[in-house]
Amino acid sequence: MYLDGGSKLGGQLLEEFGGGYYHLNPKHNQYSLCNNLLKAVLLFAMITLTGLVLFRAPESPFQLSRSIYSSLAFSSSPVYNSRSCAADSVSKISEELWLKQVLERSAMPNKTVIITTLNEAWIEQDSIFDLFLESFTIGKETYPLLRHLVVIALDPKAFYRCSALQLNCYFLGTEGINFSNEAHFMTPDYLKMMWRRIDFLRNVLELGYNFVFTDADIMWFRNPFLHFYTDDTDFQIACDHFGGNPDDLNNAPNGGFKYVKSNSRTIEFYKLWYKSREVFPGKHDQDVLNNIKHNPYLKRIGLKIKFLDTAFFGGFCQPSKDLNLVTTMHANCCAGLDNKINDLTILLDDWQEYLALPDHIREDKPPSWSVPQKCGPASFGSHTPRRKNIGGKR
Repeated sequence: MYLDGGSKLGGQLLEEFGGGYYHLNPKHNQYSLCNNLLKAVLLFAMITLTGLVLFRAPESPFQLSRSIYSSLAFSSSPVYNSRSCAADSVSKISEELWLKQVLERSAMPNKTVIITTLNEAWIEQDSIFDLFLESFTIGKETYPLLRHLVVIALDPKAFYRCSALQLNCYFLGTEGINFSNEAHFMTPDYLKMMWRRIDFLRNVLELGYNFVFTDADIMWFRNPFLHFYTDDTDFQIACDHFGGNPDDLNNAPNGGFKYVKSNSRTIEFYKLWYKSREVFPGKHDQDVLNNIKHNPYLKRIGLKIKFLDTAFFGGFCQPSKDLNLVTTMHANCCAGLDNKINDLTILLDDWQEYLALPDHIREDKPPSWSVPQKCGPASFGSHTPRRKNIGGKR
């Protein structure tokens, strides 16, 4: 198997048997073809995955994601493009095996993973993704969490970039949809991306994994697990605006950061959430969540929701004011990659200046953020050029 290295992942991907390429003969018996092909793929997948596990270096916080797509993916192959039972079965089996392997490798002992999504628009040099990873390296007790990060790549270039950084990577393709470019807020591509994400996260829950989902424009400054609610809450979510009561359903949630436990209640909730896109056409997942959070069905299934305090989990909508408390900061209430990169770069500089202060000043008189500057309501009207090397620090 091979990758062509071009913009289309897998190129003309073909299965090798006995040193040559195996071509499907349309005259072969369909039932026999399905059985033989599935047996071959399962055997090859088991060998590949075993080798990957043995090769892995557990002491590294960056777990190398070997491109098992090259041995399991069939999205560009003649097999996949046919409408045979072999195509559908092989594709489903290969994706499921790969996802299970990535989740198992990345999970904490309690089967919790950290998930983010990535596309080509967010991986350029000095990109949002670079800033995201940098926040883990300069945050307090955040660097070890990178071994539990799973990057869901939405296009081939994002997958290559993730693999080159030796992170845990999974390619989430969607037939007929190109997620490579910047998806501007509320455009059709943006909505498709958001709903694809909701459906994928439901699948993670069904596989038995808890997750913290984080947008890549969220900076991690402290370990959030120290500030999550420790009761039997099923679903914890950050807010654009927090009113002071974590149980108040009138808080304004933000879908970019949430901690979800895998159980029957959250699985049913995610099914309802995804299905509700049909009831509220043209709405993104966050708006739909606002519409269904009062749904009696959620109370009937016993789902327990709490909203995260912006004092710990802040953003540009409602910044975390005390740097002694801040855990994450989100570039929400901000439109345009250039505007986000500009203000997130300044945000990281603010954090490093805070860390450089003497202990007594940090504790008694912590500084405040110097952002947002280009973000905020005005950013939805225009996108400004990206500023690089702000203050000569980066």
